[in-house]
Amino acid sequence: MRKVTSGLFHSVDGVVESPDQWQFDSFDGELGLGLGMFISRTDTVILGRTTYEQWAGYWPNAEDDDDFASFINPVQKFVASNTLSGDLEWQNSQLIEGGLEDFIRELKQGEGGDIAVCGSISVVRQLLFANLLDELTLMQHPVVAGKGKHLFEPGDPTTRLVLQDAQITSKGNVIMQYGLRGENLN
Repeated sequence: MRKVTSGLFHSVDGVVESPDQWQFDSFDGELGLGLGMFISRTDTVILGRTTYEQWAGYWPNAEDDDDFASFINPVQKFVASNTLSGDLEWQNSQLIEGGLEDFIRELKQGEGGDIAVCGSISVVRQLLFANLLDELTLMQHPVVAGKGKHLFEPGDPTTRLVLQDAQITSKGNVIMQYGLRGENLN
């Protein structure tokens, strides 16, 4: 069975939105290596509509020598959206037909590498609380973002995570890899 993963940049105050506004002065080689390992195991990407629209406007025009551009442009991308329709322009992108959770269950049963949810906070939340996310990596930067969306919100179900690995990088980032026990405790 394929594994569904997500890796999110995370501020000390829990913000996961718009990391391009607060992360780059602490991005270091160890964080880059971690992302490289994440990419090397992934052959399918799930995106929400907002992330798709932002990334489709940027990554196809990024420099070819950018490691993430070399990964994200050719990889198979499935987009969860209730508002987009028709064919998507970014190469190897297609809309998810039907419900996201049923689509992910079926995709997990197929052959291939990891399925990564990139960005797409609402999709990560939906799969996490539906017990369909197998691994969550939070890359915490030593910064208080002060504003933006949080991954976890008041009223979320209590969900047990299992720390699988943790690393502190040379610039003070903390990379925390969690597995999920497959249960909500509420």
